[in-house]
Amino acid sequence: MFHELTIGGVLVSPFVVYAALALAILLALRPLLRLLRFERVFANPPLAEAGIYMCILALLIVLV
Repeated sequence: MFHELTIGGVLVSPFVVYAALALAILLALRPLLRLLRFERVFANPPLAEAGIYMCILALLIVLV
């Protein structure tokens, strides 16, 4: 079970840590998505990218 992270005496919710980790994973995946021509597959690539972010975040919450 993941407990709160303490930074300088301030408790940070586990959700904030998961959200930051999901963002880091998405940023690491962006070059691969660009290589696969991700933007040509979807009519609205930023919305599709937001959906991928939410899927990554959900997976982190469920699996960690």
